[in-house]
Amino acid sequence: MTPAELSRTVLHTVQCAVEADELPAAVPTRVTVRVPPRPGCGDFATNVALRVAQDTGRPAREVAEVLRKRLAAEPGIAGVEIAGPGFLNITLEGISYVRLVRELLSAPPAATEPLPLPDPGPALLARLGSDAARWSLLWPAGAGRAELLVQRDSNPLFRVRYAHARTQQLLRNARDLGFRSEAAEPAEYERPAAGPLLAALADHPRVTAARDPERLARHLDRTAGAFLTWQRDGDVLPRGDEKPSAVHRARLALAEATGNVLADGLHQLGITAPAHL
Repeated sequence: MTPAELSRTVLHTVQCAVEADELPAAVPTRVTVRVPPRPGCGDFATNVALRVAQDTGRPAREVAEVLRKRLAAEPGIAGVEIAGPGFLNITLEGISYVRLVRELLSAPPAATEPLPLPDPGPALLARLGSDAARWSLLWPAGAGRAELLVQRDSNPLFRVRYAHARTQQLLRNARDLGFRSEAAEPAEYERPAAGPLLAALADHPRVTAARDPERLARHLDRTAGAFLTWQRDGDVLPRGDEKPSAVHRARLALAEATGNVLADGLHQLGITAPAHL
């Protein structure tokens, strides 16, 4: 379930509550969901109850409870909790993320039209090279341009390109071991370590639709960081004499989907997505 699909589900929940006279309010024209700022607060959060409460005159947490009960019964949603003044924190079922990963695997990398970007100019191209010069235009006042030439984790361009190269290395190693990716283990995608990465991947269609290069660059950096943290939490490939299992195939599918997202985003920015680094 993507953020756009979840937004539609939340909006439908509000509409049903209004039609059932549980909430005497106008149905909003749109609902937004966001990744919570802190781990452990669900996969997505929405402030829709606070908005609806303004029309009803009822406390926002009462409105949130009405929506929570309905939303928790929707397919693909594992649980809904009320936080603070009336925010709804939503946790998706693993099967929802299985479908998401399958969709990303079926989408060819670098399928989206490149974004129009300013010309870096010959001086910047000569100093940084094509990829770093393009990336440097996405940060205010050219901050940290010299840093873009350094291959270390503090360099966001290196981090994004390294994460993509790492996904390709995992796929090559898996082929050598004789197995392929398969998104078919919902429990694997319900692990806390996978949450930030899956949320970033789910957000890719919405970020792409915005056609905003700076936002896309930040999104790629967030995705790369989440991937590198996730892969350190559990083995993507079997170790020693261990045989490839369904868990390994599911993890490899998540790595492959990440590679597709990073490749697509870098392609939109006119930046090379390396297979080796």
